[in-house]
Amino acid sequence: MPKMKTKSGAKKRFIVRASGSIKRGQAFKRHILTKKTTKAKRQLRGMEAVHATDAARVRSMMPYA
Repeated sequence: MPKMKTKSGAKKRFIVRASGSIKRGQAFKRHILTKKTTKAKRQLRGMEAVHATDAARVRSMMPYA
């Protein structure tokens, strides 16, 4: 049986923590920032955990993570 491939888009976007949860970057912080308030941009900083309903889908894209 050949090795399973990791989706290269997923490995760039998600990081598996030691606890097993998956973290992701925040969306809506790339462009069109002039119309967003300072508070909105500040709250988009940092990383966020992937929701439990999506975690299984992300894990299937990264079989060895």
